[in-house]
Amino acid sequence: MVVGEFTQDTDLLIIGGGPGGYHAAFRAAANGIQTTIVESMPSLGGVCLHRGCIPSKTYLSMTETVHAAASCAAMGIEFGKPKYDVAAIRGWKEQVVSKLSGGLDAQCKKHGVEKIRGTARFEDGKHVAITEGDVARVKFRRAIIATGSRSITLGKMQIDSPRVMTSRTALDMADIPKTLLVLGGGYIGLELGQVYAGLGSKVTVVEMLPTLLTGADRDLVRHLEKRLKEQFDEICLDTKVTGMKEVKGGIELSFEGKSAPKTNKFDKVLVSVGRRPNSQDLGLDLVGVEVNEKGFIKVDAGFKTTAQRIYAIGDVIGNPMLAHKAIHEGTVVADKLADKDAVFDPRAIPAVVFTDPEIAWAGVTQEEAKAKGLDVVIKKLPWSASGRAVALGRTDGVTKMIFDKASQRLLGIGMAGPHVAEMISEGVLGMEMGATAYDIASTVHPHPTLSETLFEVAEMAAS
Repeated sequence: MVVGEFTQDTDLLIIGGGPGGYHAAFRAAANGIQTTIVESMPSLGGVCLHRGCIPSKTYLSMTETVHAAASCAAMGIEFGKPKYDVAAIRGWKEQVVSKLSGGLDAQCKKHGVEKIRGTARFEDGKHVAITEGDVARVKFRRAIIATGSRSITLGKMQIDSPRVMTSRTALDMADIPKTLLVLGGGYIGLELGQVYAGLGSKVTVVEMLPTLLTGADRDLVRHLEKRLKEQFDEICLDTKVTGMKEVKGGIELSFEGKSAPKTNKFDKVLVSVGRRPNSQDLGLDLVGVEVNEKGFIKVDAGFKTTAQRIYAIGDVIGNPMLAHKAIHEGTVVADKLADKDAVFDPRAIPAVVFTDPEIAWAGVTQEEAKAKGLDVVIKKLPWSASGRAVALGRTDGVTKMIFDKASQRLLGIGMAGPHVAEMISEGVLGMEMGATAYDIASTVHPHPTLSETLFEVAEMAAS
């Protein structure tokens, strides 16, 4: 310690101000625990608010409006060709982020949470050093690591060029490229691919695996694939990039695999091949916090690390790397630290892809049920049989439910279609409550709605 260096004391130190971190902070403070949160950005929210979930969904809502306007022609209503002001589009996104981040700062003051800007690194089991902040050191009694994750790069193959984007720089939206190559067929690449396609880019997706959205059932993904084939220039599966260089006017790439793109030059490239935990440069070795071979922090069922009085939550501890998972983990830890009886034991964690159409699922998937040899009943309803979907002109969807054959309890649910992100929670609640097909079928659903498809599917299983 440097002589004269200011050290601040706190009972609970939270490193990272993303959804998991700030929810843990607010809950801990509400429980009467003196709480300090350290965040490197000017305001709380983390990647989700500033460089991920919220900006991408803001852009997706814009392009959804464009697509909805175009589809109205079939209903007898025609709009003019949209005009795009990139600066104004970017400005609206920034307004959304600013409003939400301002709300989090207000919550900090309301709950009495001390916020320190800077980057924290453990010195020992009781102190962290803060760089680039107003406070040099913090002495803590207990700590929660909630440092999140960052984009995976292609290593030496990925060149340093403003034409090669990560999800972060893609959301900055400097311009709308005429041609865009998306490397990666996961949810980030497809969501951002639809954003840029909706704003006029010719988008090509290259995925090294044989399918898009690995982990989701194929009958759900097919509804999205049909729309993407209309919106994207090409979708190249079983293909990977082997080289990348900057040339005049773009990026030139080489490929190998079953379906290389028809061109190898693009105005811009978006690399979205996954995320890795932010567990480096935290001084974890100095306090005995162990990580696995992929860099994820090891924790027990109560989120304790291998170091005394230090916990970890969110992306930094592993999959599923979802904000809503981190939120609940943070809440549980904050309650446990207040000696409350709290456990994290969800029967299902929903996954949502905010493309158009959206895809959402929770619990056991059809492919998992088959692989595990579960004795199940699977029922589904195409949205062509939904009055509300037909009226909306959006029959590109399906609702599927998986029940245990003997007990008829709901084990899994999957949906594709507009607004399924808002519908999936009924299925998650059903699984948490141990609902049967009869329970769901006997619950009165409003007519005509898309949620009514859950009732109809459950009724098929219950009969």
